Amino acid sequence: MAELKPYRGDYYLWQYIPSAEAAGVFAALFILGTIYLLWKTVKTRAYFCIVFIIGGIFEIIGYCARASAKDKTDVLMPYVIQSVLILIAPALFAASIYMVLGRVIRGVFAEFRSVIPVKWLTPIFVCGDVVSFLVQASGAGIMVTGDGMQTGENIILGGLIVQVIMFGLFVIVAGIFHSRLRQWPTASFLTNRAKWEGTMLMRYTVSVFIFARSIFRVIEYAMGQDGYLLKHEWTLYVFDATLMFGVVAAFAYKFPGGLTKNPVKDEETVEQELTNRALSDR
Repeated sequence: MAELKPYRGDYYLWQYIPSAEAAGVFAALFILGTIYLLWKTVKTRAYFCIVFIIGGIFEIIGYCARASAKDKTDVLMPYVIQSVLILIAPALFAASIYMVLGRVIRGVFAEFRSVIPVKWLTPIFVCGDVVSFLVQASGAGIMVTGDGMQTGENIILGGLIVQVIMFGLFVIVAGIFHSRLRQWPTASFLTNRAKWEGTMLMRYTVSVFIFARSIFRVIEYAMGQDGYLLKHEWTLYVFDATLMFGVVAAFAYKFPGGLTKNPVKDEETVEQELTNRALSDR
């Protein structure tokens, strides 16, 4: 029978005995979702989605580690693996969503509708995401050793706050662009409106899930080791695992295949773009 054991002295890695069954279910779900996304990525040559797939792989490894930890609550490695990978995987999902918006803007030839120049849009938000990723990873590395628990929690909290701020700004920028595009649509947008609207709806759905999960994590680490959220496993599965699988499912359902970084404009598109520019300058 599984037993909660101390890692060193009276220091416990886990606040509870992790459920192998729950972890196994989500590992299986992420495996199915990630395999499908890998197939779609190769099929449509949407290789910018590789970052998203790596995030899925992190989730798989993380939940496999949780499943294996049920009878190893005194072993450091499974705890470290699941703590770090499940924590930072959403940062990779977010990076992919940043890249999707940049390609949508170029795909409908509406660069002049973006608040931030498109050439800087993706780099700015991806760089913020990288900073958040590295800060969270370093904090998790410090925390899991047990030598600097409070310091590690504070570092992770800082990384999560950076992620929330950057993602919030991104949602605002994307919303302004979408509003402007609807008001002054381009020829490319009107030609295949259902496709572009579907991609934007997917992006909004994924954004809500990632944002909600990040807020949960901020509250979780702000409450600390003695807080309710870190002491009860169900909160992880409801507010992290379920939401992140929702991200994978939504991304797979409206997979952004066919979005090229530098699409070629046709004559009609150029003419419509010039007309839109003239109207917006009035």
